[in-house]
Amino acid sequence: MIQASAVLQKDDLDIDQNYVEGLENLLAHCRTHLPSVDEDLIRRAFKLSYWAHRDDWRASGERYISHPLEVATIVARDIGLDDLSVAAALLHDVVEDTELSLDFIESEFGETMAAVIDGLTKISGVFASRELGQAENVRKLMLSMATDLRVILVKFADRLHNMRTIDALPKKKQLKKAGETLDLFAPLAHRFGLHSIKSELEDLSLKILDPSAYEHIVGTISDLAEERDKFISAFIDPLEERLEEEGYEFQIYSRVKNIYSIHRKMKRQDKPIDEIYDIFAIRIVLKTSDDVDNNTREKKGKEDCWRVYSVVTDVYKPLPTRFRDFISNPKGNGYQSLHTTVLGPGGRRVEVQIRTDRMHEVAEKGVAAHWRYKEGRKNVDEEMEQFLEWVRDLLDSPKPEEATEFVEEFRLNLYDEEIYVFTPMGDLMTLPKGATPVDFAFKVHTEVGMQCIGAKVNGKMVPLSRELQSGDQVEIITSKKQSPNPDWENFVQTHKAKSRIRHWKNEKRRKTAEHGREIWEKAAEKAHLEVSDHDLQQYAHDIKFPDLRQLFYEIGAGIYDPQDLISYIKDGTVSPEEDEQHDEESLREQYENFLETAQTSGRQALVIDGEMQRDIKVNYSSCCNPIPGDDVFGFVSKTGSINIHRTNCPNATDLLNNHPHRIQDVDWSHQKDVHFVAALRLMGEDRANMLNDITTVISKNLNTYIRSLTIDSEDGVFEGRVTLHVADLKHLERLKERLKRIDGLYGVYRFEE
Repeated sequence: MIQASAVLQKDDLDIDQNYVEGLENLLAHCRTHLPSVDEDLIRRAFKLSYWAHRDDWRASGERYISHPLEVATIVARDIGLDDLSVAAALLHDVVEDTELSLDFIESEFGETMAAVIDGLTKISGVFASRELGQAENVRKLMLSMATDLRVILVKFADRLHNMRTIDALPKKKQLKKAGETLDLFAPLAHRFGLHSIKSELEDLSLKILDPSAYEHIVGTISDLAEERDKFISAFIDPLEERLEEEGYEFQIYSRVKNIYSIHRKMKRQDKPIDEIYDIFAIRIVLKTSDDVDNNTREKKGKEDCWRVYSVVTDVYKPLPTRFRDFISNPKGNGYQSLHTTVLGPGGRRVEVQIRTDRMHEVAEKGVAAHWRYKEGRKNVDEEMEQFLEWVRDLLDSPKPEEATEFVEEFRLNLYDEEIYVFTPMGDLMTLPKGATPVDFAFKVHTEVGMQCIGAKVNGKMVPLSRELQSGDQVEIITSKKQSPNPDWENFVQTHKAKSRIRHWKNEKRRKTAEHGREIWEKAAEKAHLEVSDHDLQQYAHDIKFPDLRQLFYEIGAGIYDPQDLISYIKDGTVSPEEDEQHDEESLREQYENFLETAQTSGRQALVIDGEMQRDIKVNYSSCCNPIPGDDVFGFVSKTGSINIHRTNCPNATDLLNNHPHRIQDVDWSHQKDVHFVAALRLMGEDRANMLNDITTVISKNLNTYIRSLTIDSEDGVFEGRVTLHVADLKHLERLKERLKRIDGLYGVYRFEE
C-alpha cells in the first residue's frame, strides 16, 4: 500500500495521453452538470484507478481504465448526482479486482467513499455468483445497495457501459447479462426515474435477446424517418407560432419511443409496427425563470403547463380518453408532465407531453435530479418526497445503524410497482406489486404453477392468496396430482398466471363437453335413439342452446339433463318416470368424478322464495357439493326438480347469466338427523402417524363418520382426500379448524370438482 500512497502524491505519473484527454472531458461534464465539483478528488480517484488497473485489459482489447472512465462520465453527464459519485465510479472495481483494500480507500478518501465502494463490491459479488447457498445472504447483499443511494446509481452507469461494450463477450455471457439487465436493472432504473438510462438498457438487452426483432424495428423506423420528419414539422409549425405569440420560452422536439417499448407494444397488441400509431411523441419543454423563489417558480410552471395545454387543444382536437395529468398526481418516482393525444394532420394521432425544464430534468434523471433540488415541492408525491428527504440526511451523515431503516424505506418507496423476491436457491424474481405465491410459481415454471398446492414465505406456510413483499424468500410446494383452482384467477396479478389458469379452465370446459357427449351418447343408445350431429344441432337450437358444445358442456357439468332432450326429440314432452330413472344413472356417473361420491337425491324441506316447500325433488349438484349453511340458489330443471348450487359454484356464472328465469331463491330449513356428504383436500408433510392423527381428529374427537380416505405421497409431501358425512357448514368448518392444528398439515381445503 506504500506504493499506492506514493502514487497519489506524484504529479508526473506516466499516463497515456488518450486517457488524460478522457479525464479532462469528464471534468468538463462535471462542471456542466454537477452543482459543485472537487476537481482534486476526481483527479486523485482517476490517478489511483489508472495505477491500480495498470496491468488490466478489457475483453475488447482496451486498457481497463477506459471502463471506469466511461462509467464516471455517465454518472456525471447522464445522472449528475455529485462529485463523490463520479470519484466512486472511477474506483468502483479497485477493491474487487486489484490489490487495493477497502481500508486503504477509507484512509485516503474517507468513510463515505469506502461505504459506497463496499456496497458496489457486494453487489458485484451477488451478480457474479447467484448460487450463494443461502437466500438470506443474497437478500442481505441485494438490499445492502440501499445503504447509500450512490451505490445503485453508480451500478446503473457500470451496467450501461458493460451493455454498450457487450459485443466483446462470448454469446453465453451476453445472453446472461442481457436477461439480467432486462429483468432487474431496467425496472430498477425506472423506479429511480432514470428514463434515458432505463430505455437504453432495455434496447441494448433486446438487441442481444431478440436481434431480428430489434433490427426489424430499427430498420422500419429508419425507413420512415424522412416521412416522419415531414409530418412532425407540419405538426409543430402551428404550435410554435401560437406559443411565440403567447410569449413563452420553450423547446419543441420529437421523441421516438425506445425500441423495446415499441417491441413490447407490438407483442401486447399483436400488431405489426406499421399499425402502432404512437411510435413517436412531441415534447414541449417550458423554460422557467430563475429570478423568483422556488415555490413561485414551480407554481407558475404548473400554471404555464396548463395554459400551453389549452393552446395545444385549440390547435388540434384532443382525444379525451387519452389525457393524463402527472403534474397534479406525480408518479411514484417524482415524474411530472401533462400527457394528451390529439388528432394531427390527416387525422393521425400524436401524443403531446408538456412539462417545465425542471420537470424534464427530473423525468430524465429521476432521483438524482430530486436530490439536487433541496427545496420543498408540494406537488411532488408526498411519500417520495419524505423518502428523498431521508436519503439526503443519510448522505450528509451516513450511519451504519440506520441501514435497516433505509432498507425498509427503500422497499416501500422504490418498489411501489414492482417487487423483488428470492427462490430458495437465491435466484432473484421480479414481480408486480400485489403478486402472490401463485404468480411466483408460474414465474418459476408453468408446471410449478399448475401443480402448486401450497407455499412457504420466509419459512412459514402462507395462504396462496398472500400478497408478497420485496425481499421475501418463497418456496412452492407442488404435487403432480394438483390442478389449478379456478378462484386463483381472482387474485393473481401476472399475465402468465392469468393466461395459464384461463387456458386450463377452457381445457377443463372442453373435457367437460367431451364427457357430456359421452353421457349423451350412452343415454341416446339406451333410449334406442339415433340422431346425427346435424339434426342434434337443430334440436339444440330449438331448446335455446347456441351450439352443440354448450349443450354437451351443460350435460357434462350436470346443468342440463339429457333425458329432457330425449323426451323432446321423441314427442316434445318430458317423461317423469324416465327422467327420474335416468337422473339416478346420470348422477351416479357424475358422482364418480367427485371421489366416487356425491350428495344423495331426495325430498328435503327447503325454503323457496320465502315459503317452506317439502314435496319437491331436490338434487344437490356434484359440481359444487352444497351443504346446509352454504350460500346457495336453486336451478329449476325442465322436469320440475330443483338442482341446488353454491353461489360460488364454477357453473354459477353460466346459470345466472344465461338462464335467469330458471333461478330460485333457496334457503336451508332447520333439519335434524340429516347428514350430507362433503369432502376435504389435505396437504402436508409425509411423516409417521400422520394418517392416524387425521383419523383421530375426525372420528374420535369430533365423532364424524368417514366415508372414504385416500392418501398419496411423493418427495416427502402428501395429498389426501377425505369424504365425510356432516350435518351442516358449521360442522365442516369445525373439522377444518381442528385438522389445521395437526403438526405438518399445510393445507385443509374443501374439495370441489
